[in-house]
Amino acid sequence: MFMGEYRHTIDDKGRIIIPAKFRDDLGETFVVTRGLDNCLFVYPATEWTQLEQKLKTLPFTRSDARAFTRFFFSGATEVGLDKQGRIHLPLNLRTYAKLSKECVVIGVSNRVEVWDKHIWENYFAASEQSFNDIAEKIVDFDL
Repeated sequence: MFMGEYRHTIDDKGRIIIPAKFRDDLGETFVVTRGLDNCLFVYPATEWTQLEQKLKTLPFTRSDARAFTRFFFSGATEVGLDKQGRIHLPLNLRTYAKLSKECVVIGVSNRVEVWDKHIWENYFAASEQSFNDIAEKIVDFDL
């Protein structure tokens, strides 16, 4: 399981360090793709395979299902860690997520997300205001 929040920078070649706590669970190679809310989603191969199977069940006759799968899979790329624990993020993904020099890498249960620091801080501040209301609506157990 992935959890935690880590601050890292992207170098001039588009490489970012993956936190050491995430590396074993991600494995040798894993998938990075466009995520929701202007971040990148990072999936271990096993999670990616499960997600791929679920998305294959979407009805291809529905335009929204086709649009989502195109968006999601066309941005996907397989990556691996270098000796310093970094991955290279392709320009198209860095552009999509508006990644600047300073980034936040967070663990979100079965995936890792990569955010631009300022976008994450704005998202977190806005979500923090409604966290209790959201929890009340979707969580049916005591935290």
